[in-house]
Amino acid sequence: MWGRRLAWLFQVPCQRGGSTRHHSPWLPCDRRTVLAAAARWHHTAPESLKCAWQLHGDHLELRYANTLMRFDFVWLRDHCRSTSCYNAKTNQRSLDTASVDLGIKPKAVRVDETTLFLTWPDGHVTRYGLEWLVKNSYEGQKQQVMHPRILWNAEIYRQAQVPSVDCRSFLETDEGLKEFLQNFLLYGIAFVENVTPTKEDTEILAERISLIRETIYGRMWYFTSDFSRGDTAYTKLALDRHTDTTYFQEPCGIQVFHCLKHEGTGGRTLLVDGFYAAEQVLRQAPDQFELLSKVPLKHEYVESVGGCHNHMIGVGPVLNVYPWNNELYLIRYNNYDRAVINTVPYDVVHRWYAAHRTLTAELRRPENELWVKLKPGKALFVDNWRILHGREAFTGYRQLCGCYLTRDDVLNTARLLGLQA
Repeated sequence: MWGRRLAWLFQVPCQRGGSTRHHSPWLPCDRRTVLAAAARWHHTAPESLKCAWQLHGDHLELRYANTLMRFDFVWLRDHCRSTSCYNAKTNQRSLDTASVDLGIKPKAVRVDETTLFLTWPDGHVTRYGLEWLVKNSYEGQKQQVMHPRILWNAEIYRQAQVPSVDCRSFLETDEGLKEFLQNFLLYGIAFVENVTPTKEDTEILAERISLIRETIYGRMWYFTSDFSRGDTAYTKLALDRHTDTTYFQEPCGIQVFHCLKHEGTGGRTLLVDGFYAAEQVLRQAPDQFELLSKVPLKHEYVESVGGCHNHMIGVGPVLNVYPWNNELYLIRYNNYDRAVINTVPYDVVHRWYAAHRTLTAELRRPENELWVKLKPGKALFVDNWRILHGREAFTGYRQLCGCYLTRDDVLNTARLLGLQA
């Protein structure tokens, strides 16, 4: 799975009782001490099937809990959790990383059933729980998910029958707030019902989970088809699926929509799980997924309407992933605001267009489209890093209000309630 096979055939001579025996360089972890300076390994316990390890010139190799891990010696010294190196009360490092010798090697290594012990040249002893190492190693992280989610198309979401949360329960109880946040974290969207249809009440709703992010659109905004801003959204035209503020260096994390009034027809809101669509691309065309995650693009917002004069530029790939496990955490997809592509050579551009076409086809599949009619009293929270939104054309007078929320505060609210976020 890790792309290479271990060299189990290497053998190291081991002296015992005047005779020479050969053993694998992998040393079982049951209560043994090994001097790193020695040219061979000494052991005093029978081999363990659960754990084995091997010293190399610049790193320690450890196999435990079906995970093969490699630890640089400097890393092992830097992450020491002893009282002199780490403040457990503040969860902060006390050790000066720059003071660690880049050529450092342990003088002795010992491993028992649960713990790795390292003795350094100055006599300092570092202890690591084996489970902690699995959780915090590069190889362990490759197997873990940072943010558990349920990816969905329209049918999956409908079958899940995700409940809306009543406004009073949302505002007044931890149970209601926790249910809302759990739905939001898993699906990227969540609804609150029975909200008084005013901007002021929507603001109270938003502040329950986060600080409201100030932007060029103001703190709380009204949204009508008066073309008061230089944006297609301020018209009655249909809007294709997109994420907002792709032209920010850090796109807004959460968006709140609340329809205050609509006297006319049409205007349904379109929601598409961008991560679900990207997952299909990863399965069918991994090379294109990789290209979309590496090619940097510029997005821009240019307006000169009334007293509003703005030119904002944000840079980043369409798909943003954690490089160690390829987990997607942010999608920038807005064909309206994408600027001139001038950050990559022509031959890469053509391949990027093909990859973009593949992703767009997935995003536009009818089975991936969830259509919702927003009505007064029903507020919608959207994860703008994951969910694309749009709308159908409409007639008559339609007024929405809303705001952007700071992502860290929403996630922190969820963590305070015991949720993984």
